[in-house]
Amino acid sequence: MGIKKLFALLLTLSLLLPLPVFAVDQADLIQKIDDLSKELDRLKQQMQEIQKQNTVKEQRINIVEKKAEQAAGPSWLEIGGDYRFRFDSLSGKVPNYYSFQGMQAALAPAVGNTFTPAQLAAMMPGMITTGYTVKNDSLLTNRFGLNLKAKATEDVQVKARLLMYKVWGHETSGPITTDPAGTGYGYFADRSFLFDGTAGHVPSDEFLRVDQAYATWSNMFGAPMWFSVGRRPSTVGAPTNIRQNSEKTGTAGVPGHMIDYAFDGGTLGVAPDIAMLPGAYAKLCYGKGYDSGFKTPANNTLKDVNFLGINVVPYDTENLLIELQWNRGFDIFDNPNNMTVQLGDIDGFGLLVSGKIGSLNLFGSAVMSKTHPNDNQLSMPAYYIDNTGTVQYQTIPLAGLMYDGANKESRTGSSYYVGARYDIASSGTKIGAEYNYGSKYWITFAPASDDMWTSKLGTRGSVYEAYIIQQLNKKPIAKRGDAYFRLGYQYYDFQYTGSNSWLGEPKKISDLTADPNNAQLMTPIKNAHDIYLTFDVVF
Repeated sequence: MGIKKLFALLLTLSLLLPLPVFAVDQADLIQKIDDLSKELDRLKQQMQEIQKQNTVKEQRINIVEKKAEQAAGPSWLEIGGDYRFRFDSLSGKVPNYYSFQGMQAALAPAVGNTFTPAQLAAMMPGMITTGYTVKNDSLLTNRFGLNLKAKATEDVQVKARLLMYKVWGHETSGPITTDPAGTGYGYFADRSFLFDGTAGHVPSDEFLRVDQAYATWSNMFGAPMWFSVGRRPSTVGAPTNIRQNSEKTGTAGVPGHMIDYAFDGGTLGVAPDIAMLPGAYAKLCYGKGYDSGFKTPANNTLKDVNFLGINVVPYDTENLLIELQWNRGFDIFDNPNNMTVQLGDIDGFGLLVSGKIGSLNLFGSAVMSKTHPNDNQLSMPAYYIDNTGTVQYQTIPLAGLMYDGANKESRTGSSYYVGARYDIASSGTKIGAEYNYGSKYWITFAPASDDMWTSKLGTRGSVYEAYIIQQLNKKPIAKRGDAYFRLGYQYYDFQYTGSNSWLGEPKKISDLTADPNNAQLMTPIKNAHDIYLTFDVVF
């Protein structure tokens, strides 16, 4: 009630009282009115102080929120990444075999001489390299990745990933790619040297390399289509992400059983909204694997190495993924760093089904490869024995696209890959097991895989793997915050030579001493073990 209204009320009441009473209580009433007025002023002052405190509090909250926004970065930019420490204990068994280098050393002093069949037979055992065990008990590596995502305009964004992968105590990839026997060619083609598709994915040095950098235009012309171009996210594809405890790449990814290679290229995709096919999409993919450079009179036969693929995903939900792909590599090189001859084309056809039943992750993948060789072969100067038993020295063809000598033929290979992982949410524990098998003529494009010996999915033979992941019970601070240990074991059982290589005819491991024509340029491995432990931090 306002002061004026209160005064009017008191005045009205006073008129109703007898005059003596009014005279007696007038001073008392005036005193009460004055007291009420002072109390009202005090309450007003308290309200003003409370309002001032609230204003200061709001200002402080706004400052905190502004600082938090500045720390997190602007809304158009996202920054994240990961760090991995890894320990590997590696051992492998080299079988007895005819070594190409050993045969060269034995034949060089006899160039021009002719030998009888009996003399040649007596010479051959001396050219066999005796098998041995090779090991690295403690291979330590650091890997650091930095991810960036920037929204440039409506429906246009750029993503990038920088990657460093270093061997402890080394400035090169030598501990991974060097053969201690001194052949200079290593054990496997995908781990013999670094090249464009494996940079940042095979341990080497401390350089931070651009692993991914691509722009994507979504909702093209208001339709459910997208166009993306740049250095592609074509590594760690499904289902290989399951054992690596990472998220599936999404519509930009590729099947990990067929492609695990850092490509430069582009995609054109469409994702129609079909109620019966949730998450369905399809895309046309292009990549360049090698640029042949300027054409000159001395170099006018080489072409660029190109890749083309069609990826169809009819179903993609949290609990079920179905993915089909066809891809072809055109004019495949003999050497990804210094191409001298092109050997032909390679097709790949694959199907992946991956799903989740409660806490159990399951997947199965089947892939077929088919080569289309031309007449070209990798050639080099060498000592050899001709049909007359005479030791000759000249440049000879050594290896075509999955064939030797004059035995040119299209080869079909196959591989299947199955696995499961059970997640225990209460303890943050994940337990998994995988198996894959590749036939004699199997070949894939997966040199950037997360395996030390060689890409297990390109193995001609069997690979068994078991692992356990233990997440730390810590509250995430970063958007993708996570930290976990992964302990695993891999066993390779090689049945044929040349895993992850398309050069030359694969030879059965058990027949490497049966015929000098089975001589190997690279050191073969019969079986191999890898016990590994990682500590991963994601932010």
